[in-house]
Formats: sequence, structure tokens, C-alpha cells
Amino acid sequence: MRVSQKCQYAVRAILELAKRFGQGPTSISEIASSQAVPQRFLEIILNEMKQGGFVGSRRGVQGGYLLLVEPRQLTVGRIMRVIDGPFDPVRCVGEGGKPCPLKGHCSMIELWQRAKQAVEEVYDNTTFQDLVDREAELGSVTAANYTI
Repeated sequence: MRVSQKCQYAVRAILELAKRFGQGPTSISEIASSQAVPQRFLEIILNEMKQGGFVGSRRGVQGGYLLLVEPRQLTVGRIMRVIDGPFDPVRCVGEGGKPCPLKGHCSMIELWQRAKQAVEEVYDNTTFQDLVDREAELGSVTAANYTI
């Protein structure tokens, strides 16, 4: 399973908001510069996160975005599914998947199912609080932003 660039940006944006949880709104420019995400792309992502009920926004000079879900309650898997969809390594494993002519005789279906379960376990058992804590352990580093 490959994680899209958009999904990586979404996870980084939510991480930034998780780090600032309970501190009020954060401007889109602060999020973009802290996480090296192009601001125009970030606006699209944050609007999707807003529609999903994960992020709220406030207008005005003191406005910005804020996380609506406590970081301990929000898993990386939930955000990734909103952006990239289910973690299906092949079409025949997913719900409503493409019918397979080898159904019932496929020696690989269990392999694909185990791979899917392993990926889901990692992302669904990692909260944004886990990432905030890990970043604190590593020491806060601001990524260089090369956007023009």
C-alpha cells in the first residue's frame, strides 16, 4: 500500500494541530511552514478534514484551524481513510471488491488479507497523541519550507 502525498500532508497537518490542541486556532500559514506543506494544497486538505468533523475553523485576525477531536481519541488510520480510502492491498480483498475468477481457489487471498490487517493494526493503533509524544522525545524540529 502506497500512502499518497496528499495523505502525508493531511497527517502532518493534523499532527501540527494536535501539538497545539487546546491552545486556540492556528493559522494556515503556521501549519504550512511548520510541516512543509504547500499552503494552497493545505487549504483543500483542511476543508476535507473540516467536512469530516475533525477540524474546525475561525475567521478573522485571530482565526485559523483547530482540532476538534482530542489527539488521544484520533487515530492516524481514521485520517488516512478519509484521504486515501481503505487499506486494501488488492481489489479482491476490499468490500465490494472486483470479482476474482480465482475466488475459492486463490492461494494468495490469505496473504493479502494478512497484509491488510497488519497495515490497519499499525495505523489504527497509533493516535495523534502518540505522534505528539514521539516528536517531543525526538526534539522539536521545524522542517524547511521550499514553497514559492
